Amino acid sequence: MNPYIATLLTFGIAVLFLRLMDFIAERGWIDSKTSRKLIHIGTGPVFVLCWLMFPDLPISRWQAALVPFLITIQFALVGTGILTDEAAVKAMSRTGDRREILRGPLFYGLMFVAITLIYWKDSLIGIPALMMMCGGDGIADIVGRRVRSPKLPWSPEKSVAGSLSVFAGGLCLTVLIFAIYVWVGAFAGPLTGYLLPITWIALGAMLVESLPFKDIDNITITLASLLVGYLSF
Repeated sequence: MNPYIATLLTFGIAVLFLRLMDFIAERGWIDSKTSRKLIHIGTGPVFVLCWLMFPDLPISRWQAALVPFLITIQFALVGTGILTDEAAVKAMSRTGDRREILRGPLFYGLMFVAITLIYWKDSLIGIPALMMMCGGDGIADIVGRRVRSPKLPWSPEKSVAGSLSVFAGGLCLTVLIFAIYVWVGAFAGPLTGYLLPITWIALGAMLVESLPFKDIDNITITLASLLVGYLSF
């Protein structure tokens, strides 16, 4: 596909997904914490699958990175109050404070821009790092708030259930994306050859997420996953 057409389609799909989550949150069908995490979990896989539309041209990664870059600029404008978007604030903040968007959501977007430009769709390292950030960190909060389990001694705000969900969520989401990439021929098969390295990456992401950091998990989990990816693949 022409890279410009692929960019427009990717941007349209991403915005449609985000607007859908904004609409659901604004109507009160789900609470803001849940909508925030659904955006966190779903946006990444949708974007990475859209990479498959881009041709193998040097410009493609730049065109693809333009999508999260523009969306991140919107996050920054809303978070600073320059742009008013109450639906986005309700969907992406925990308490309704627009300034929260300048932390987790903004870091999330910046990680996608950086990984897209540096690694792109032919890398076995970049995609797992993004999926650990999406499926791992995103699911941890949902599970941690709903499943009762002991708190971690070194991180009292986090639980055993939440940490285990980082491992399971990141692992499953990465395997799903890899399965699709193998199926379309973007990655060489078989899928089973990737399972052990992905497992090590998921374990590393789980351990780093369990640390008592606040609002920077999108950065720490992604960087840790990249490091383990280099060692595993």
